[in-house]
Amino acid sequence: MQTTAPLLTGAPTECSFALTDHHGRDVTDADYRGRFLLVYFGFTHCRVVCPRSLARLSEALSLLDKLADRIQPLYVTVDPARDTPAVMKAYLESQYPRFTGLTGTREQVEAAKSTFRVFAQRATDPDDPSGYAMPHSALSYLVDPDGRYVAHFSDTIDRDQLARRLRELIAIRNQP
Repeated sequence: MQTTAPLLTGAPTECSFALTDHHGRDVTDADYRGRFLLVYFGFTHCRVVCPRSLARLSEALSLLDKLADRIQPLYVTVDPARDTPAVMKAYLESQYPRFTGLTGTREQVEAAKSTFRVFAQRATDPDDPSGYAMPHSALSYLVDPDGRYVAHFSDTIDRDQLARRLRELIAIRNQP
């Protein structure tokens, strides 16, 4: 089933959230102050888009060498009914260990999606073993160490372009 998520326009006005990480700890955006955040919304049962995006984001971070230590990549689920902390932990630690997974109640995830202006909606998919899919926007967001939105990147940017752009944006934020 091919479903295209609508592109939501405009930058997030704030980058706040209150969720649970994949270790079962309650966290908010304030817990990550002092580091850049690279935030991607998706779900662990995604068959194509999310694995491709997480791999590309991981590769771009690898190209940054030590600069990547200043960035905390976050994978926020849009499917909290299936993506428990344990599911997120198993998925990320085995395949994308740089990422911290975030989940929560449906209301908490909806609030985070709203803050970042992310589209995601459950849809029926007879080709999926579970019977449903979760079409969603495929953007990654860079948030500065003070919790402010810096930029977003479409799913079409390649790893080299993304690494170059991250390096530039972080360098700009480090100037006095």
